[in-house]
Amino acid sequence: MSIDIIRDKNDEIALWVCKKLQISQDWLGDNLTFGFYNENKRLGGLIFHDYEPNHSIWWTIYASDKHWCTRRVLQKMFDTAFNELHCRRINLLVCSDNETCLKFVQKLGFKPEGFLRKYLDNGKDCYFFGMLQEECPWL
Repeated sequence: MSIDIIRDKNDEIALWVCKKLQISQDWLGDNLTFGFYNENKRLGGLIFHDYEPNHSIWWTIYASDKHWCTRRVLQKMFDTAFNELHCRRINLLVCSDNETCLKFVQKLGFKPEGFLRKYLDNGKDCYFFGMLQEECPWL
């Protein structure tokens, strides 16, 4: 399966990710977002946001199909964060009740760094994960 990586030019993909995750887009601000497609079918999207040059970036991910996650896509996403944007770390949050995502981000190499009680707008608990550039197995 060939996955096309499309850069979001008008926040269409970013807004789709927010809608699918049932989160407000009010926080969105400046972002860099990529969509993952197979034969014009959108499989997922990744929002790079809250960028601090030469320091860190946050990721927000949504996928409707696990086939978006190829080695080539992962290499491109991690290369963008660490080499193009020159970040030292990537941060992300995962709802504590999302077992599939918790396993997935740890398999990617993210490390759990904290637990935030009733942190999300909906009152859910979440885990805070991070990955340092030198820990990244995808570069």
